[in-house]
Amino acid sequence: MRVALYPGTFDPITNGHVSLIERGLQVFDRIIVAVAKDTPKTPLFSLDERIDIAREALKHEKLVTVEAYTGLTVQYAKERGVCALLRGLRAVSDFEYEFQLALMNRKLESNLQTVFLMTDYRWLYISSTIIKACASQGGSVEGLVPDIVVKKLAEKFSTTNNLGQIL
Repeated sequence: MRVALYPGTFDPITNGHVSLIERGLQVFDRIIVAVAKDTPKTPLFSLDERIDIAREALKHEKLVTVEAYTGLTVQYAKERGVCALLRGLRAVSDFEYEFQLALMNRKLESNLQTVFLMTDYRWLYISSTIIKACASQGGSVEGLVPDIVVKKLAEKFSTTNNLGQIL
């Protein structure tokens, strides 16, 4: 069985992430979405919230599991017995960072492959950071993130649009 690990902070999970996971299932038999506890970023959502949101957003995918992890990604991948890390690329700027990361991971664990999938063109400009910035200022992120994320962002920011609807 070919199992991939898709690591990230998923703060929050976006439709770009979901699309990548769905496309990854065309290559792998199973995907473990690994939500990082340790991150240099300051997450908006707690680890438990990020896991719960991702599980809800991916509940339609029976071959996907969502788990928390700490420490080095390659160590966790080894513990879980996966054959590859799944990573998404949006733009050339992503490639430079991801390339460096993949080389370091390969140095640490030479048997672990990194597989890159290009983001679907519909989600090219989407990032969790942009989603949070938009939602924090009352902008609508509907259609860019799973419905559960729209709801959870609205709860975090307690915002309404001009029609009085929660974003």
